[in-house]
Amino acid sequence: MTTIPHKLNSRKDEIATSFMALVDQHMEELMAGKAKRRMSAVDFAGLLFIAPRHLTNTLKAALGHSPCDVMENRILNEAIKLLNETDLSVADIAYKFGYQEPTNFIKFFKGMNGVTPLQYRKGQKLAS
Repeated sequence: MTTIPHKLNSRKDEIATSFMALVDQHMEELMAGKAKRRMSAVDFAGLLFIAPRHLTNTLKAALGHSPCDVMENRILNEAIKLLNETDLSVADIAYKFGYQEPTNFIKFFKGMNGVTPLQYRKGQKLAS
């Protein structure tokens, strides 16, 4: 069995930590309306000065998820918060996350959560 030198482990963790900080910053910008589109793995890799494939491989090793998985989960969690805590329309929530068409956000949400955003919101209100 080959062991990974400590220096490589720490670089992997450094990349993962830096990526997560960039994701946090990007989510804040999206929520504040300062960013009009979602960043891709290529965008994040460029900010970290590494190749997109290296970012993906490193995050899969460090976190068990790809950059896309991380962003999708964050968007889903933030969308759920907005659905629970605000009266924003589904379209307004979709635009916050850079979706040009609310229908694409609805498809994303349903694919990730099993129900549409409106079904989720109605279900939460019934449960209260």
